[in-house]
Amino acid sequence: MRAVFYEKYGAPEVLQITEIEKPVPKEKEVLIKVQATTVTSGDIKSRSANYAPAPSILGRMQTGFSKPKKAIIGMELAGVIVSVGKDVTKFKAGDEIYASTYWEPSGSYAEYVTMPETGMLALKPSNLSYGEAATIPSGAQAALYFLRSANIQRGQKVLIYGASGSVGTFAVQIAKYYGAEVTGVCSTANLELVKGLGADHVIDYKKEDFTENGVKYDVIFDAVGKSNFSKTLKSLTKTGYYLLVIFSFSDIINVFLVSLTSSRKAVIGTAKDDPTDLDFLRELVEAGHLKPVIDRSYRFENIVEAHRYVGTGRKRGNVIINLEA
Repeated sequence: MRAVFYEKYGAPEVLQITEIEKPVPKEKEVLIKVQATTVTSGDIKSRSANYAPAPSILGRMQTGFSKPKKAIIGMELAGVIVSVGKDVTKFKAGDEIYASTYWEPSGSYAEYVTMPETGMLALKPSNLSYGEAATIPSGAQAALYFLRSANIQRGQKVLIYGASGSVGTFAVQIAKYYGAEVTGVCSTANLELVKGLGADHVIDYKKEDFTENGVKYDVIFDAVGKSNFSKTLKSLTKTGYYLLVIFSFSDIINVFLVSLTSSRKAVIGTAKDDPTDLDFLRELVEAGHLKPVIDRSYRFENIVEAHRYVGTGRKRGNVIINLEA
């Protein structure tokens, strides 16, 4: 089978498509034929080891210091289970699934992937293509996890900073599902996109600093790691939540200080895997409450070009890699 290997950190060209042996599922594993995967900002950092704004040492603790721990990267996929181990009871051959490989030993950039049946996988939404479904296990699950950590409720004022990216576009829709009044912050070019996702208000960050408009928010969700910590904290209500998907070392210290000195709360970290989240997200998609935003789609052979594009930072929503014939 074909897989995308890389043996050192660097530019997109370090990614090489190589022929390797197809994996065999163990007793409690499933073998998935990957139909689609994605290129996320996390994949760019894993490939390049450029973890700004966080110091590179924090990122390399996870991905490897001198060289990558994972020879195959890729964080999410959609595909078909082609065989199962003898002790598998949750899935069967022929099931269409979607999955996150974030914590798996091997990533999603391959024609076949094995995963434990208890891993981060679930039946995919029936009304999405494989490519569309592949965008959900990372961005949408992260948005859901962080918004739930803020105990999001109907009527709250929620601001999404970076509302046009993968996590941001999902966060806008999920916050609206929970009944929040949503403000999306993005660039001029993406204002209409974010409005179309249901945002009640939009702010062009190039023209307005939301921390200076006098509005207090119950939840401020920074999906891109570009908000100012101290200024943002002042834009929260007294019991508000500041959510950071991407954070720096100084943010870690600030979160600790906030917990000691304020009734406000700041939340950082990585979304915890819970397969029931994928079941819930499937229900939202099938009920029409959630839809992925697709920027571009590439063939597997063009993985380098896809990484080069996502690395520009101009991605809107999601970029898909199709492995379907």
